[in-house]
Amino acid sequence: MRLRLGILGAGHFGRFHALKAAKAPRFEFIGLHDADPARAALVAGEAGCPALPAEAVIAAADAVIVAAPTAFHHGLAHAALSAGKHVLVEKPIAATLEQADDLVALARAKGVVLQVGQLERFSGGMRALRAEGGLAARVGRPLYMEAIRIAPFRPRSLDVSVVLDLMIHDLDLALTLAGSPLVGVDAVGSAILSPTIDIANARLRFGNGAVATITASRVSLHMERRLRLFGDAGYLNLDHLKREMFWVRRGEGAPLEQIPEHGLSQATWAESDSLEAEHASFAAACLDRAPIEADGAAGRAALDAALRVEAAVKASLAATGAGHWMA
Repeated sequence: MRLRLGILGAGHFGRFHALKAAKAPRFEFIGLHDADPARAALVAGEAGCPALPAEAVIAAADAVIVAAPTAFHHGLAHAALSAGKHVLVEKPIAATLEQADDLVALARAKGVVLQVGQLERFSGGMRALRAEGGLAARVGRPLYMEAIRIAPFRPRSLDVSVVLDLMIHDLDLALTLAGSPLVGVDAVGSAILSPTIDIANARLRFGNGAVATITASRVSLHMERRLRLFGDAGYLNLDHLKREMFWVRRGEGAPLEQIPEHGLSQATWAESDSLEAEHASFAAACLDRAPIEADGAAGRAALDAALRVEAAVKASLAATGAGHWMA
């Protein structure tokens, strides 16, 4: 059985969705829509599908991917869910928590899948981290997490801040790894080349005592994507770009002279296609009733954390007089 899939939004990332969906074994790609007819025709030609009005895409599909700008997430996802269609909506789930709550409630009422595009969950690094006993087998309970995600400037996704553009991936991972409610946020940041925040650093505190520090920038000279974890039983360092991970734990791995009774273990992974894995997960949730990875509640929690970071940055700027907040 194949899932009749439509895509709403054919911009930079919508195009990637379309090209992958056209080749996905469990999708029958019925068409796409974009507010720009020329863009829709271009991407539809590349993907070998028709360009259709949004209403026609929703009517013909069993499931819809919403890849339009954030401001349109709620309206498009709401229309698809109201029609009883499964939805994969790009992150963030919506622009406000009220909109997110509406989508979560609507998906539940209609009995359909609502998945959020928290793509980092499908990365090779995260799959390696979850393998062979997962995080607990390597560091025990996380006490401190540090995530760095920086990239050169690209004139896209500037409708939202770097917090909702890049940091939200690591906010989602921190919430997942901590396994505890977020109870406090401190943050600093600044606009550099866009009207919104381009660089930000946040410190998160969780109900179980865990702490996370997350840095995001879209105005850097190079790319860097790292995750470090300190737990009650060990320490782990993961480099997404080098595709390697090592951890130190008592009584395991190659002995370390400088840390008695502890050993070093290492793992690497082959390059993988996160978007393809996300599509496969969405298809399985829709067709097989498999568990939903990054469901609406998870997307809502990540959005809540991101909005709290933005609010903390705004408060910091106001307190220091360092700059004028521009939404």
